[in-house]
Amino acid sequence: MRKNRSKNTTENSSETGESQKYPTEWLKVESLDIDAQGVAHKVDGKVVFIDGALPFEVVSCNVNRKKDNWEKAPLLDIKRESPQRVTPACPHFGLHSGACGGCKMQHLHVAAQVAVKQRALEDGLWHLGKIKAHSILRPIEGPAWGYRYRARISVKFVRKKGENGQVLIGFHERKSRYVADMQVCPVLPKHVSDLLMPLRDLIANMDAKETIPQLELAVGDDVVAMVVRHMEALSAGDMDKLRAFAQVHTFVQWWLQPKGLDTVHLMDSDIGKVSTLSYALPQFGITMPFKPTDFTQVNPHINQVLVARALRLLDVQKSERVIDWFCGLGNFTLPLATQAREVLGVEGAEELVARSNENYELNKAVGGINTAKTAIHFAATQFAKTRFVVRNLFEITGSVLAEDGNAEKWLMDPPREGAFALVKALVELVTQATNPTIANPSDAVQNWQAPKRIVYVSCNPATLARDAGLLVNEAGYTCTAAGVVNMFPHTAHVESIAVFERN
Repeated sequence: MRKNRSKNTTENSSETGESQKYPTEWLKVESLDIDAQGVAHKVDGKVVFIDGALPFEVVSCNVNRKKDNWEKAPLLDIKRESPQRVTPACPHFGLHSGACGGCKMQHLHVAAQVAVKQRALEDGLWHLGKIKAHSILRPIEGPAWGYRYRARISVKFVRKKGENGQVLIGFHERKSRYVADMQVCPVLPKHVSDLLMPLRDLIANMDAKETIPQLELAVGDDVVAMVVRHMEALSAGDMDKLRAFAQVHTFVQWWLQPKGLDTVHLMDSDIGKVSTLSYALPQFGITMPFKPTDFTQVNPHINQVLVARALRLLDVQKSERVIDWFCGLGNFTLPLATQAREVLGVEGAEELVARSNENYELNKAVGGINTAKTAIHFAATQFAKTRFVVRNLFEITGSVLAEDGNAEKWLMDPPREGAFALVKALVELVTQATNPTIANPSDAVQNWQAPKRIVYVSCNPATLARDAGLLVNEAGYTCTAAGVVNMFPHTAHVESIAVFERN
């Protein structure tokens, strides 16, 4: 550690309230921002964001970026260490040259990571939405390692590495476009992490080693699908190498992507029996087939708990109609169909609507789950009347919203952009009831009633706060509860859930 060498000192308050003096080159970290940077202030009041520093630590740093009101710097030394600091489990995590940029918080205890995310949620609701939740839900937590069942991994053949060049497979380095020299990845399932080095050898021996920029991984209950993005047609020899790899690693299923996402296809769909890529929701007796490029939750352990909590908070009754906005493949829609009288799933992409309808029909016909790893069968699972429709939810108006009819409950699970247009359409219809704004309203508009309860699942606390402000301040709802979902441990990503009720 660097010793105190400066005669100029500044007074800092310790955690026990005692006054201590440190040289001005040392800074006391006051908090952690959502990008996992320690926040400190210089003597003149200027804010310093310090990579690698944690709250209540006394540190020195090396400023590498300056603006009028703030500076940025990587951590240099620690004089007083936080009790929440832990040793990262991954050898590729850190501030060193070539460090992997996939995680940001491995040096912080997982419980403290959740606290940082909870604070980000509450701060966003108050500062952006001007609201406070009446109660804070207990955080949803799960395994901190081996949880990442989806990943897009870069591939790069580097001619200058080694005698004959070397293939790198991994996430990008911190704040860099270069591919990290990643040999293990503890956030991936172990059987997938163990494939990183064999995959290097595989691609290094392929003719197309210089024209494969990416692998996309999607892990199901029984299968690991690997989508190979290739810039030129694969030779017969390369195809045979992929098949040989899958014969050794029998859970691997190869998919090929020669161009855009619409070109993704199973490599050997016509040979023998092909295992289905799917995940289970055992609590509801549901299995969800999906394609490796479909959106599914990264963390299946958390997803099961999240779906169960969302439905518990929504408290759907057998007499109620429910609308699931941004329904995707039906991750929430199908469980809702086991509890409601009727369910409507709304999604913006025609292909997803078709796929969600297929999943509904499959589960209704089969009546339960039966996979290799989840040998459960729910012969008695009953599904309510359910249909799926295509809507552009980023341009929806009050008139279009009313055409989808009344529902006692809503579930919303939008992408990072949030559900601004949908919430504005709701506000428009709520306002219409007391202060008509739509000329010559249709019967649907005149008869429309706002849902009495909304559960909003968010992957962006800023857009949740914006939409929550509209629901509470303009549509007459109360935010009765909110909490975080630690879907992505060790990253700065904040998933959350909020409940809104209207009298």
